[in-house]
Amino acid sequence: MQEASPRRPEATSPTTPDESATLAHTVGRHERRKLWARRNAARSVFFGFGLFGIVGWSVVVPTVGGALAGWALDRHYPGGRSWTLALLIAGLAVGCAVAWHWVARELDLIRHTGEPDDE
Repeated sequence: MQEASPRRPEATSPTTPDESATLAHTVGRHERRKLWARRNAARSVFFGFGLFGIVGWSVVVPTVGGALAGWALDRHYPGGRSWTLALLIAGLAVGCAVAWHWVARELDLIRHTGEPDDE
């Protein structure tokens, strides 16, 4: 007895020009995105983690430095003002400004490189 071969689903093709244009547009968009991703492959997930580290340290170091400098001033020049708190806040402001600079620079680089069209 012969076994019946399983029927293959027939390949469907677009039936109207509109469907064909939509398919071509979709395939073209996917191809542009794929090529863009290949060109920018150097920026991996680890690059993002590294950027988080840079931003984090650029905030932490001035904040802790300001707190330590304020603590030293409070020890040598005791008085009614808290240099620790004042310089901690100043260090935090400087750190946030430095982090803002890093993020703005990376954003400009991304905009300059250009992302794929997502029409």
